Amino acid sequence: MLRGLYTAAAGMITQQRRHDTATQNIVNMNTTGYKQVNSVSRSFPEMLIGLVGGDANVPTKRLGRLNTGVFAEESLSMNVQGTLMESGQKNDFAISSDLTLNDPQTGQPVAFNESGKFVREDGTVLYQPQAYFTVRDQNGNTRYTRDGHFQITGDGSLLSSTGAEVLDNNGQPVVLTGSVEQFKVDGQGRLVDVNTGDPTGVTLGISVIDQPNQLVREGDGNFSLNGQGGATVRMMAAGDNVQIRQGYLEGSNVDASRATVDMNAAYRAYEANQKMVQFYDRSLDKAVNEVGRV
Repeated sequence: MLRGLYTAAAGMITQQRRHDTATQNIVNMNTTGYKQVNSVSRSFPEMLIGLVGGDANVPTKRLGRLNTGVFAEESLSMNVQGTLMESGQKNDFAISSDLTLNDPQTGQPVAFNESGKFVREDGTVLYQPQAYFTVRDQNGNTRYTRDGHFQITGDGSLLSSTGAEVLDNNGQPVVLTGSVEQFKVDGQGRLVDVNTGDPTGVTLGISVIDQPNQLVREGDGNFSLNGQGGATVRMMAAGDNVQIRQGYLEGSNVDASRATVDMNAAYRAYEANQKMVQFYDRSLDKAVNEVGRV
């Protein structure tokens, strides 16, 4: 009986986390550059239950398999392109990217699905590379973000929405020499002279990460990379299919319909497990207070 109680309780915890994930997606539907998070659940190993008697000559009677519960294994970010929205502000930027990758085994271009993944026949997963703005936080740590709602300080420093320094392709903070009206960036992220259209020699640091699934969410629109998963980072190259759009912002890639369905499904599953816990509680109450008196 207690096995079933523990299984139902594990289900309640899992559905609570799944509900929290769906709620987080819904709350951040209008957050610039937000990436949808999907909760992945996994069942505990099944147990083979058998009836064992005291007599060694009596064979064990198999009763069947018992599932021992489920748990929320991890939360995966959907690091794919969000919708670009025009803001009209010169200090707003969005990254439009559709990077390709050749399969190391076949040498052929990989056809990624809508979630930015490709699964080989052997089960190996390849992820579509993604481009990010490169920033440096107040502690001197390099971070990556798709939130291009930048700010310009009085001394011309370009800061992210969280106050981090926006870096160029040499890893140095971007500092403007002219006014905001003269601030112009071309599609390659190069700062150009508004009068002549010539590059000024400063380029926004656009980092291309080959395995965006290894990014760690910081909770403020920034991502970090610990380097333990084998992911590599490089600066955007001339041949990359990446465009920087000035006067635009990237919206979240949250699927509102799916997030709502996930939230409601998690709520109903939570209720079902809750009723099972209540059933076991009533059964234990009878076993202790009624059967025990007989």
